[in-house]
Amino acid sequence: MKNFDYIVIGSGIAGLTFALKVASHGRVAIITKKNLTEANTQYAQGGIAAVTKPTDTFDLHVADTLRAGAGLCREEVVRAVVEDGPDRIEELVALGMEFTRGESISADGERFYSLGKEGGHSKRRVLHSKDATGREVMRALLSAIERSPNVSVFEDHFAIDLITTEKLERSGENRCLGAYVLNRNSGEVETFSAPHTLLATGGCGKVYLYTTNPDIATGDGVAMAFRAGVPVANMEFTQFHPTCLFHPKAKSFLVSEALRGEGAVLKGLDGREFMDTAHPMGSLAPRDIVARAIDSEMKRTGAEHMLLDITHKSAPFIIDRFPNIYRTCQAFGVDITKDAIPVVPAAHYQCGGVVAGVNGQTELPGLLAVGEVACTGLHGANRLASNSLLEGLVCAHRAAQHSTTEPLPPIEATIPAWHSGDATDPDELVVVSHNWDEIRRCMWDYVSIVRTQKRLRRARARVENLREEIRQYYWDFKVTADLLELRNIAQVAELIIGCALERPESRGLHYNLDLPGQDETWAQCDTVRRRTVAEGVVGVTD
Repeated sequence: MKNFDYIVIGSGIAGLTFALKVASHGRVAIITKKNLTEANTQYAQGGIAAVTKPTDTFDLHVADTLRAGAGLCREEVVRAVVEDGPDRIEELVALGMEFTRGESISADGERFYSLGKEGGHSKRRVLHSKDATGREVMRALLSAIERSPNVSVFEDHFAIDLITTEKLERSGENRCLGAYVLNRNSGEVETFSAPHTLLATGGCGKVYLYTTNPDIATGDGVAMAFRAGVPVANMEFTQFHPTCLFHPKAKSFLVSEALRGEGAVLKGLDGREFMDTAHPMGSLAPRDIVARAIDSEMKRTGAEHMLLDITHKSAPFIIDRFPNIYRTCQAFGVDITKDAIPVVPAAHYQCGGVVAGVNGQTELPGLLAVGEVACTGLHGANRLASNSLLEGLVCAHRAAQHSTTEPLPPIEATIPAWHSGDATDPDELVVVSHNWDEIRRCMWDYVSIVRTQKRLRRARARVENLREEIRQYYWDFKVTADLLELRNIAQVAELIIGCALERPESRGLHYNLDLPGQDETWAQCDTVRRRTVAEGVVGVTD
């Protein structure tokens, strides 16, 4: 038994920020299934959207977010996050975060921040560190974590399931008590206990065959919360980033939207620009529109990819503004100062997730959810570019305030150790790898950028069969990291399909050819999936 005051599952911007803020109030355990730097945040290129200049306003940022969210954002949540942004940026800078600055000098002799503009934004408001903002965020936060004596880090530890009083068949109010965690090095399952557990596990991009996400993004937090009885909402809204580098040897490399913010345009293989006919904002339209336009153009022409062209900008500007993208593309034989970049859409961001408030609180006392794993109403049906790192900062801060000002009583229940029963070592690992590939390909073919009712029903039937097979395998054999990830992506795939079938319209990132229009009765209406405690199966509510 490992006892703490706070458990943080995940090591991205949300988890690290929360850990730093609660460390002065108790002992903190950070559980991360690989190394501490392996988080979605590490790969974020664009930046953090925040109002930091007099020509911009909170109202404009709120309006841009609501417009991108296609009628499904919660305005009070959007406003709370946007208005809290500047203070959280200042805190990050105080920790040592270095944002790129421009040439203009303020009255006190300091250079102003260089602000980028991305799809859906009416103003330049994206703070960035060249084109590797996430890497710089992680450097600053991890440096602060190293200086915090109350924080213990458990790398190569994979959270299997949340521990609740309900699962232990205890009487009284159900609450989260901690988590069972696989030590990947020893193969043993360890028990972590704390009054407060934070899910900051990121998204589920690996449920799709092609994604910009790292291998860790297998929807673990969503799956664990759902199995613990916490409602999950709006999983039909998977954001596909329009521009992932198309190359047989390039794995999941994102080409930042910031290129389009600096004037890059999308073209077909014939050199014709096509976005101006798809949206008034052209290549800077919101991501859902750009991704669908690219998908449509590829299907119309039979092309394997489209082109993103910034060659009309000077080479020194391109290399200075996008050094990481320039170097990476050059390594694959593409000189972005001279050549258009071959790009395709890829699964990028989960706009739905564990139902949570802007302070991170969920329906399960003792469990908080922050960042991409959570569905707060900030993103609605489509996330505005660079609002994700902002959400991680703001909601982690608010969750820390909530848990320290309204602490829960210590855990008095005796938590039993993990028991493997008659489970044996896996006998045929090919079952895991085959099912993993089958789920991801099924989701890509039937539940990606454009959907139909027939495709969704086919996907549901296939995934239900695979889930039953995986469930049997899980109970028969000892747990491994690969098996746990497979179990989680299967659960998340079912949630995505179920939510997609529940929404009788097309809205934002969910585009159904059979139901192409918006149904206004479904504006502000979420698709919520619940596990029915008595039966252990999915129940659905509005």
